[in-house]
Amino acid sequence: MSGPDISPAAHPDPDAGGMRQAWCPGGAAYAPESVVLGVRRGLDGQVVYLADPVPAAAVLDQVPPGIEPRRVLRLASHCVAVCVNRRGGECTLVERIVAGDPAGGAGPVPRCHLRAVCKWWLQSGVAACRRCPGLAARDRADDAAVTVRAGPAAVRRQLGALFPRT
Repeated sequence: MSGPDISPAAHPDPDAGGMRQAWCPGGAAYAPESVVLGVRRGLDGQVVYLADPVPAAAVLDQVPPGIEPRRVLRLASHCVAVCVNRRGGECTLVERIVAGDPAGGAGPVPRCHLRAVCKWWLQSGVAACRRCPGLAARDRADDAAVTVRAGPAAVRRQLGALFPRT
């Protein structure tokens, strides 16, 4: 079975003069176009990418109550002008991710269905792709976009500090 069409031709950006619509690999769970690209695996928090993207609406009801979907799923949706991480046409989030993890630039690049339209790829290339599987994003009421750099060695410590067990 083939997943939803995330090709550039399927999603023209009306505000970009016919240019393709860029997608965010840390996208909103409940946007109508949202797709699941992968699932976080247990201990190290890395993303395991699906063979084909799945419409997010088809799986969001399977995420346990109280768990923000982006904590367990790698979601993608359209990059939007009102994003708190946007500065002009650039994504400041991917800039911070690449700058904040200089050692993350080595290793293989994961297979990804989003690459042709990915804002992070279009802006930062392979440097963003190599870091993407280890990132987790979530929304908080006091800070609209908090991203945890979740490398295998640090993920439990960082997540434990953000989500203390009660």
